[in-house]
Amino acid sequence: MHPTTILWLRHDLRLDDNPALAVAAARGAVVPVFIQAPEEEAPWEPGAASRWWLHQSLEKLTAAFQKAGAPLVIRRGPSLDALRKLVKETGATHVAWNRRYEPAVIKRDTGIKKSLAADGLEVESFNGALLYEPMKVATKEGRPYQVFSPFWRALLAHDEPAEPVAAPEKLTPAKKQPTSLALDSLGLLPAIDWAGEMRKTWTPGEAGGSKRLERFVERGLTDYDGERNRPDHEGTSALSPHLHFGEISPRRVWHAVRAAVGGRPAKAITTGGAEAYLRELGWREFANHLLYHFPHTSDAPLRADYARFPWANDPVGLRAWQRGRTGFPIVDAGMRQLYATGWMHNRVRMIVASFLVKDLRISWLEGARWFWDTLVDADLAANTLGWQWAAGCGADAAPYFRIFNPTSQAEKFDPDEAYVKRWAGTDAADYPEPIVDHAEARKLALAALKTLKS
Repeated sequence: MHPTTILWLRHDLRLDDNPALAVAAARGAVVPVFIQAPEEEAPWEPGAASRWWLHQSLEKLTAAFQKAGAPLVIRRGPSLDALRKLVKETGATHVAWNRRYEPAVIKRDTGIKKSLAADGLEVESFNGALLYEPMKVATKEGRPYQVFSPFWRALLAHDEPAEPVAAPEKLTPAKKQPTSLALDSLGLLPAIDWAGEMRKTWTPGEAGGSKRLERFVERGLTDYDGERNRPDHEGTSALSPHLHFGEISPRRVWHAVRAAVGGRPAKAITTGGAEAYLRELGWREFANHLLYHFPHTSDAPLRADYARFPWANDPVGLRAWQRGRTGFPIVDAGMRQLYATGWMHNRVRMIVASFLVKDLRISWLEGARWFWDTLVDADLAANTLGWQWAAGCGADAAPYFRIFNPTSQAEKFDPDEAYVKRWAGTDAADYPEPIVDHAEARKLALAALKTLKS
């Protein structure tokens, strides 16, 4: 008699290179389940754009598991209760999942693992989200890294990540097939349909991620190093939401990039687009490394002295920034692209973040919360790293006194104003005047920084 495994899916919404699925499928029958329990991730429950993406992704995943022969079950939380009910309904002897690294999720998963093991179940968890888990990369003294360059060298010193494993062609369903909630009952889609531009921009799901990777490797990888800073060009992979939801594995991406340059070891790829892109995957690893080892940083600065920074209370400025009405075209273009598509070019993310925390002196947490609600790739590790980098209060951060000039940044990275014209409509009669004087705002930001030393 083949044992039955409950496969608990979370940020691994794929069949390809899914370690927990591969082990479960090899052992016997599989009951894949997605449990909707956002309150268990508080205070960082998925935002509106993430929920929109999740709905589309689950729709595709439902079809994929149906085709493979083991229907996806959808349930509501609490997660432990839902898993116990499924065990009872199916007679499962095993529960498996791929690990996540957000502080609230680690705490929850640890408790669930102990409870299910106490029930007499075999409980297994796997690494399906990262190339190397956060606890696997450490300094010679066994401490976590806080600077990217030595972290990257240490990561490259490891053996290459394992080759990705293809999706099982056929899955064995449970003899007792449990019922499932309808996807629509989860209420993930907005009551008012604001996602029209997002639908034009994205194809959520495993197939969409695979096509994006294939297209990037064929058309964008060679010139990535030079093109990745140009928001007016399609120079990035735009794989971040697919990676966040686990619709494609980082191992699949890593090895596809290596294969495109002859399959050389990553440490031997020292120049060009492939090196630059592998390094960006390294930053994704670094973000998770930091959040795992410094879990308080999702809500507080890594550099404790920045807790005393005199942030401004400026709801009018914050609202102008959120809506792309600052009067600085590159900032407004980025914020409007974000609001329309759920995504923003990385160079522009740095520009708009610098503007918020330095020109307006509004806390990085306000920016992190807005991005969290509006980004389809809202990832707690990456969001935390990015905002603390911009504010100068995190690991390997840009110093606070490094203040981007939005005008010169636009001239350098959007020289023909193609990006600005597409998203900001600066020719319109109602385009706003600048809400601050950048030179004066810079002086005030530097003065605020000095207060930390007094």
